[in-house]
Amino acid sequence: MNYNNTANIYIAFNEYNQTSFFNADDKEQYTKHFFQFDVFGAPSMGVRYFEVAIEMKKLMKQARFGRMFESDTYDDDMKKYRKIIRFSYISKEEN
Repeated sequence: MNYNNTANIYIAFNEYNQTSFFNADDKEQYTKHFFQFDVFGAPSMGVRYFEVAIEMKKLMKQARFGRMFESDTYDDDMKKYRKIIRFSYISKEEN
């Protein structure tokens, strides 16, 4: 990723894994998808980036994603606060 680090708040995300969730008759029936969202906020924004993360969690829940993990840290290289949130959902395979 190449970013010039100018926004006060931004979100980066990626699907970091897919795995078979349920198999029958040697075929994958359901797949579990794993996503990580990173919410970055400049120190000048105070806790405002937390509000973005709260709204994002609400929207992901409405989209039927389950929250798996959440952590707060400070990224020294970027000089920004970072909230890491991981979500997952299960999809049915079309056979």
